[in-house]
Order: sequence, then C-alpha cells, then structure tokens
Amino acid sequence: MTDLEFMNHAEELLRAIEASCDHINDTSDADIDNQRSGGMVTLTFSDGSQIIVNLQKPLKEVWMAARSGGYHYRFDGRSWQDTKGAGEFFACLSRSASAQSGLTLRFHSGAPA
Repeated sequence: MTDLEFMNHAEELLRAIEASCDHINDTSDADIDNQRSGGMVTLTFSDGSQIIVNLQKPLKEVWMAARSGGYHYRFDGRSWQDTKGAGEFFACLSRSASAQSGLTLRFHSGAPA
C-alpha cells in the first residue's frame, strides 16, 4: 500500500469514528467527547477514561489505546484488522467503548444505521 492509499483509508477511519460518536451522542444517553488533533482522535467518557486512536504513518498502522489494552491495526484491503488476530477495528472499538461507558455502543465504518 502506498503512503497516499494509507492516508486515504486512515482518514476515512478517523472520520467514521467522529461520525459514530456524533450518532451515539444524538441517539443515546452516552456523552462521549471526541477531539481530533491531526492524525489522532481522543474519546473521553463521562468517567474521565479515554480511548485514543492515532495513525502510525511510517508503519502504515492505526493504533488504539483503551483500558482493555493497546492494539495495532493494518488495512487488509477491506477493513482494519488487528495485527495479532484480535479482530476488526470497529468491533474492538465498540467493545472497548461499551466497557468504558457502561452502555452498549456501536461504532461503524460507514454511515451509522
């Protein structure tokens, strides 16, 4: 994958996280503050805990840090998959955000349903 391809896919991922946060905040009791700074999105939950997603351009990876641990993802041509076999990015983000918020939350790669 070229640097440009990585950045296009990574930017799409970051925008989807932001759109999912907006949708979750609009349709649930969750109160997730999401702040973006360049290639990093920080999600802050009402208890003060955070999930941080940032781009690792030299490695062409996306990293996520949550209470449950740190994860590295690579784009496989269709989705962002954990480099150690822990699954797809948005499924892991949904699990981690649900655990940290105490609510069932769903993050999506596309427009939320």
